[in-house]
Amino acid sequence: MESESESGAAADTPPLETLSFHGDEEIIEVVELDPGPPDPDDLAQEMEDVDFEEEEEEEEGNEEGWVLEPQEGVVGSMEGPDDSEVTFALHSASVFCVSLDPKTNTLAVTGGEDDKAFVWRLSDGELLFECAGHKDSVTCAGFSHDSTLVATGDMSGLLKVWQVDTKEEVWSFEAGDLEWMEWHPRAPVLLAGTADGNTWMWKVPNGDCKTFQGPNCPATCGRVLPDGKRAVVGYEDGTIRIWDLKQGNPIHVLKGTEGHQGPLTCVATNQDGSLILTGSVDCQAKLVSATTGKVVGVFRPESVASQPSLVEGEESESNSVESLGFCSVMPLAAVGYLDGTLAIYDLSTQTLRHQCQHQSGIVQLLWEAGTAVVYTCSLDGIVRLWDARTGRLLTDYRGHTAEILDFALSKDASLVVTTSGDHRAKVFCVQRPDR
Repeated sequence: MESESESGAAADTPPLETLSFHGDEEIIEVVELDPGPPDPDDLAQEMEDVDFEEEEEEEEGNEEGWVLEPQEGVVGSMEGPDDSEVTFALHSASVFCVSLDPKTNTLAVTGGEDDKAFVWRLSDGELLFECAGHKDSVTCAGFSHDSTLVATGDMSGLLKVWQVDTKEEVWSFEAGDLEWMEWHPRAPVLLAGTADGNTWMWKVPNGDCKTFQGPNCPATCGRVLPDGKRAVVGYEDGTIRIWDLKQGNPIHVLKGTEGHQGPLTCVATNQDGSLILTGSVDCQAKLVSATTGKVVGVFRPESVASQPSLVEGEESESNSVESLGFCSVMPLAAVGYLDGTLAIYDLSTQTLRHQCQHQSGIVQLLWEAGTAVVYTCSLDGIVRLWDARTGRLLTDYRGHTAEILDFALSKDASLVVTTSGDHRAKVFCVQRPDR
């Protein structure tokens, strides 16, 4: 879940709370930032080499009504009711990724195993245009901050950018094998991590490029911090680097016991960018101060230590952190695990607050903005909504006949858009009696 960018200095802000951490006698202060909104002109001046500028946003709404489409059944093991409003069915293989346009939340871009990416309308599933030219599975896709550009990236490292209004390709680049891709939160700047350990940053469409060289192993996940000046990148060797995007150097490097004991799988930041959460196949989630680069908390699910031993000769299916994120209204963090556990942790006390079990592995989770509701999608093809305050399941949405591989949530949390191994993308209209 993306939050609005904020920046500021922690030095003049008194600490809100002092935390005691498991397995550590030290008392560590976590300083919460409470800054005002960044000045776009200051950002542009500080980052002249990429000329970041915030653009005026126009208020636009979705005036289109919902269209209920009759669904054709897809042969699979999860046949049942279909709660979706719209189904997009132009992909001919698994659909790996989805992103919504941030300005109006009326368009989606999806990419799939069929080497194709499409931009289409949420209200009725109508195709706007195909992002043609990929020759490998499209695993990353997303709109720029102002929804004027859309980028797609495939596994081979071919990245392409189209202008949405003209439907024309305006930029392309071939990097190494692609691990992740993300737009800068306030500028036409694209970042990506590749299997050679590099993180790339391009200004689009003119192509000005910077590279941030990591260790000699894949840069497996990354996220631009809300201030737009730094990025946190996780690597296959378990290390974490916080990069200065202007200077091109790592501000902090976490390795050894400070890093993870396995490849990183995901990373998230809180709303003001003061805290970072990292997840790994080592089954740990680490809470890191973005200011000091120090680990200020470690979370591990209780079920890991108490898992029953397997019959001799049977291989253990290792657990892993698959997704994580911060609540924007309470000091809570959610961590989703491959074994189907959703863990809600209290950041104030560093304790497990709730553990919500799924029937199969969690693929991704997203917090609803302004509430304590967390959404999960899982390998059983179901979207679930959880009240993080109570650990109670609020509702679920069904309709896919295979695992959900990615999902996106509209800003007002009225729509959930999912992609699946059943070759479909679906739009669900969220109805909650509690709001």
